[in-house]
Amino acid sequence: MPAPVRSKLAHALETGSKAERAIANFMLSTLDQVPFETAASLAAKVGVSEATVGRFCRSIGYASFKDLKEHLKDDLGDHPWLVSDRLNELRKTARDDEGHLSQGMELEIAAIVRIYEYARSPEWQKVVARLASTQHVFVAGFQTERGLAQYFANQMQYLRDQVTLLDLAGGNFAEVLASEQGACLVIFEARRYSRLAKLLARAAKTAGTPVTLITDAFCDWGHEAADEVFAVPTQFNQFWDSTAQMASLSNLLINGVFMELGPQVEGRLNRIADLYGRFTGHVGDPVSAVEK
Repeated sequence: MPAPVRSKLAHALETGSKAERAIANFMLSTLDQVPFETAASLAAKVGVSEATVGRFCRSIGYASFKDLKEHLKDDLGDHPWLVSDRLNELRKTARDDEGHLSQGMELEIAAIVRIYEYARSPEWQKVVARLASTQHVFVAGFQTERGLAQYFANQMQYLRDQVTLLDLAGGNFAEVLASEQGACLVIFEARRYSRLAKLLARAAKTAGTPVTLITDAFCDWGHEAADEVFAVPTQFNQFWDSTAQMASLSNLLINGVFMELGPQVEGRLNRIADLYGRFTGHVGDPVSAVEK
């Protein structure tokens, strides 16, 4: 990625006004898509005026938004969004039917590329090691992201002990905030953000509990409230923002933890599978008999 542009955006994220931080955060989270934006389209997505985008670009050393994009062009090149003949054919078919489907497909593929880029970062490796070794892992999700958090927690419970989906009904998050065990926290959240998500992240970080936030590209409070922020694209030309790529990211995290734990995880996987077979059972399973 282009270091000069990225470093200027990172600096603006720390020192800029609220609007400047929102623009910088969105650009940093979707850098590969910036060349395909206009000042107007970016302004609409961030919730600022087109003039504000122009002023922001000038404040970090570029003549205009177009000038900023020119500095990205040579560094990004032809991004490998369409990685096979099959994807090219899908794009052609989608364009022949409806143009917005073609563009949405390309945006989703770009989002997958972004997620795999995260998986090569030092921050990612730090989170994977923490999730594998910290005594207690807490997971939280709010509103529609509650399901993503539960999925992540349930999958992690197959790999290791002491993984807990936080109880939102308790009203105080004492499990993590008053815990004397070594703990870490993973939060799934997307706009419109729950007030509780921001408060919980801040309180946990202040208490010394590492916080990993999996969110969208619009979250301008994440970097001050969490230790790591994985901002996932959610806009794919659909009626509603899609958080499906957050599930893809969580699958990669789970795979990373599996690799980090190594062969020792096999015993737990077998025990969990055996318990499920004894108490619940699987369709057509000739091995495990459900206890009566």
